[in-house]
Amino acid sequence: MSKLTLALSKGRILEDSLPLLTRLGLAPAGDAERLLRLPTQDPDVDLLVIRPTDVPTYVEYGAADLGIAGKDILLEHGGAALYEPLDLGIARCRLSVAAKKDSPLARGERNALGRLRVATKYPEVSRRHFAARGEQVEIIKLYGSMELAPLTGLADAIVDLVSTGSTLKANHLVEVERIMDISARLVVNPASLKLKRDALRPLVESLAAACGSAP
Repeated sequence: MSKLTLALSKGRILEDSLPLLTRLGLAPAGDAERLLRLPTQDPDVDLLVIRPTDVPTYVEYGAADLGIAGKDILLEHGGAALYEPLDLGIARCRLSVAAKKDSPLARGERNALGRLRVATKYPEVSRRHFAARGEQVEIIKLYGSMELAPLTGLADAIVDLVSTGSTLKANHLVEVERIMDISARLVVNPASLKLKRDALRPLVESLAAACGSAP
């Protein structure tokens, strides 16, 4: 059987994926917090533990045969070259627009602000969202601490992932628009699906059965 490489992103997706992988006999046979490449309990499957934004790139170029990444990352990446057979239903959250709770946006007074400045880690997704609404906005790319942008006057609003909303609340921000629900997806390299079909199809089907989805 051909050896397979599964790319996982560090952080919440790794944590949420481990119970699922363990049920399938794919638990890491090593320290997933420290090692970047490690074997699993299945000698025919290795894991790569990498940055979330790198998962689709590793899969697209065949450095990994398949990967697990958030839908937010896949939308920002583009993902046209990837086969996305499964919504794994884990790492659920939402992508939202948020602003200061005393902002005109929070009061529904969008026109009071003129052209919006929006800070985000997701410039492409954000640009497409506002363009679909007929709005031209100024996008400011940030890599973290999104909540600071409205508080310091850097931006009128942010587009970011929201889980419980507690971080927004702690920073006196509120959701003003829900863009989409987000969850972790399985992505597969199309060439691997052809060349390693006998190894890949059973794994995809096992994942589908374990998460109650359909490939």
